[in-house]
Amino acid sequence: YCSKVWGHLFRKPFDGGKRTMDHGSQQPQTPQMPGPFTGYAGPQGPYPGQHPALLRLDEVQREIATLGPQVCSYSGLQSDREYKRLERELTRLLLEVDKVETEGRPELQQARKRAAGEVEGLLRYLEGNATHPSRLAIGELTQEVQNLLNEGVVGPFRQGQAQDAFEISEELVEAVQDVAMRLAQVKTGGSVPLRKARYKALTRVCAVQELLEGRVRTQTLALPLSDDTHEAVQRINQVMAQVSGARCQEVALLMGLSGRDSCAHLARILTELLVELDALDVSSNAAVRNYRKQVVEEINGLLKHLDLEGEGEDTRRYDLAQNDSIREIEAIRGRVSVLREEVLRHGAAGQGTELQGLLTHLDQVDTGRNPCIREARRRAVLEVQALITFLDLWEALGRRNPVSDEPPPHAAVWRVLASLCDLQAQALGFDGKRADKSYMVLEELLTKQLLALDAVDPQGDQGTKNARKQAVKHAQNILSYLDMKTDEWEY
Repeated sequence: YCSKVWGHLFRKPFDGGKRTMDHGSQQPQTPQMPGPFTGYAGPQGPYPGQHPALLRLDEVQREIATLGPQVCSYSGLQSDREYKRLERELTRLLLEVDKVETEGRPELQQARKRAAGEVEGLLRYLEGNATHPSRLAIGELTQEVQNLLNEGVVGPFRQGQAQDAFEISEELVEAVQDVAMRLAQVKTGGSVPLRKARYKALTRVCAVQELLEGRVRTQTLALPLSDDTHEAVQRINQVMAQVSGARCQEVALLMGLSGRDSCAHLARILTELLVELDALDVSSNAAVRNYRKQVVEEINGLLKHLDLEGEGEDTRRYDLAQNDSIREIEAIRGRVSVLREEVLRHGAAGQGTELQGLLTHLDQVDTGRNPCIREARRRAVLEVQALITFLDLWEALGRRNPVSDEPPPHAAVWRVLASLCDLQAQALGFDGKRADKSYMVLEELLTKQLLALDAVDPQGDQGTKNARKQAVKHAQNILSYLDMKTDEWEY
């Protein structure tokens, strides 16, 4: 990957600086001294080996080769410690290159210019990613979640208010879920650092969302039990209280609201609580066994989110195109595309049954609570449903046998439905962008059909009212489908 970035920055693949220094072919008749920059060495020169300037530039190139991949994969903001470290190291290299004496020799000047250009390119790349509008949007959304959680969970806990003393509201859970959906819609343009930043933020927000939802569920349980129930209950109740506090700590850790503890430290504490619970003898009381089981499940639910510190570093994680569920969804979409072509070219031929089966298959896809995967599945469902409704309307028009005394308003609705069927076929086959003239024409024609339906006077006939209502909904669904096809959404 990094070689592509080097090529993007400098128009040629990065080679560690060898190309810059190799000019020996210009004087092949001169005996060469050993060394990586033999073009500047010769028995007649003042430096019987490598030129001192080249030695220093060679060292700089090796440092560039080390820092390059770090810059290419950096996904943070300008305020982060790692950004400042990389910026400091690159600035130092730029100063080192500037100090290299070229003695007015064009070859050395070119080599120094080349090294300086590579360092400056890395600085631009680093700053460009950290200040990209999408990266700033990810930071703002993360800050929004931090504010919500600080006010609703972490703040009360730090003020000494036990978590059991207040409830996590449904409004807070919904607010966090809304931010997760907006994060999933941030466009990255295929940039690995931006995709990584979005994925890291999403995994943490989704983990927090699950922790909050878990707390809402436990608020409805009849826990804890009375100490009189069993001799082990008192200790289980104490562990449950510690788990409640651990949940607040974990929320703070995942969202960067805790500068003292670490996920590893909290994981050790929770593991010790599991060991302690396992050692309790509760075999004689089914109610206490069930209580302990629920507390153990609570702890395991917290532990599974404590490995997120390195989340996103693995390409297979932040590159959702490699996700098994996404691949499953894409395979279904591929089959839908084939069926769509069949329908548009040859008409209906029993595709409805297979399409219903694909809907069932999509419903079974595991989204892993990831908003991006859920959105991908939702869009695939809409694609299937659009084709099913088209087939239903096409078949309904084919079966239509109007009677001689059909009310004119009812006939008018059917005429609009016939037009909508043709327009939906165009929408299903549309493969352009919103700026295309064909898109604007199609959108305008659909809007005209809505106006035509609005002009229909049912004259009190309930059947006509229902037909017009369904036709309006169908037209709106076509517009929504067309809008979805052209919104440039990405994983």
